[in-house]
Amino acid sequence: MIKVLDFDGLAPEMFLNRDIRAEEDVCAAVDAVIAEVRAGGDAALRACTRRFDGVETDALQVTEAELDAAMSRVSRSFLETLGEAAENIRRFHARQRHGDFILADRPGVVMGQRWTPIEKVGVCVPRSPEAFPSTVLMNVIPARIAGVERVFLATPPGKDGGISPEALAAARIAGADAVFKIGGAQAVAALAYGTESVPRVDKIVGPGGVFVATAKRRVFGQVDIDMIAGPSEILVLADEKSDPGWVAADLLSQAEHDVLASPVLVTDSRELAESVQRELERQLESLPRRDVAHRAVEDNGKILVTDSLDKAVEAVNRIAPEHLELCVDDPFALLPRIRNAGSVFLGRSTPEALGDYFAGPNHTLPTSGTARFSSPLGVDDFMKRSSFLYYNRPALSACADKIADFARREGLEAHARSALSRKEG
Repeated sequence: MIKVLDFDGLAPEMFLNRDIRAEEDVCAAVDAVIAEVRAGGDAALRACTRRFDGVETDALQVTEAELDAAMSRVSRSFLETLGEAAENIRRFHARQRHGDFILADRPGVVMGQRWTPIEKVGVCVPRSPEAFPSTVLMNVIPARIAGVERVFLATPPGKDGGISPEALAAARIAGADAVFKIGGAQAVAALAYGTESVPRVDKIVGPGGVFVATAKRRVFGQVDIDMIAGPSEILVLADEKSDPGWVAADLLSQAEHDVLASPVLVTDSRELAESVQRELERQLESLPRRDVAHRAVEDNGKILVTDSLDKAVEAVNRIAPEHLELCVDDPFALLPRIRNAGSVFLGRSTPEALGDYFAGPNHTLPTSGTARFSSPLGVDDFMKRSSFLYYNRPALSACADKIADFARREGLEAHARSALSRKEG
């Protein structure tokens, strides 16, 4: 049964499952896989797929014929849903694009900033039990809006050696350039260093388990990465008017992801806390992924009772959850007070699942308290900034002495001479 605790007096480490450190044996295993793929290329990828996924595969890349077949196997109604979700995601992320700027407000001086897209991006898509079409849309579409030239997907094959038709349909709708039947640390290694079949990319994004997360950490520097994702989290802030059945359902929507997931309710109503506690037990009985969700609830779930909504908001900001639901009468009044959250779901009719699949904001979010300093995946993650500047000779001459003085105070005479050599007269 989920634990009901008083918020006051709890240490921060009691709030959520926040340990995302890889154990030494995981790091060693990941390092061995990376080394194997770097040395063996495609042959190593096939060996890893056989060893870790139990699948023999010759062709690592999904063919156009397989993509065509997938489109024909997916129901028309779900294709329409994928198309509508993709359009919602495009509309939201299109507003994130930044413009370049130029400053030319001084004689002889021009400077500014320009945004350019990353050239090649790899997207890792987990399989649990099938590759997630929602993750395909959420990662590929912002990259396309940013102007990324080539986007490659990597996802582990199923026991039949294929990828789910829904995920392949999403890949085509989102505009992925290629899909590879590889997963785990070996996919990260292939994307980071390249093989005969898999192109080397400049950035790797997408969620995954501890092996993917550890591999992304290991290859950072060779490539950029989006984030190191920990277990999924939901925090529901609810008052006494909230429906305990709805609250319990929302908590379970994250608990069913993973035994390490953290479902948390913060409320100022002990009556609601006890009602949700009972509802969780009742709803768990009929949940298909009951065993996974039950362990997440038992091990990591918590109901924190506060003495006011003000204290509940304090709890939110201290926890910095991945997903935050504000189940209160006026959620917009609370929103300005929320400083730390990956994505905020406002009101009693906005379940977290809406954001997972359909609404438009990205579902790749900071976990493990990193919402204190990081953001959801977006168009910016697929772009980079460059500054530029131009001085004509008179403009440089006017400040050359100051530059030289600055450089000499740092012990860098060549810097000083470089500026002074262009000084007029």
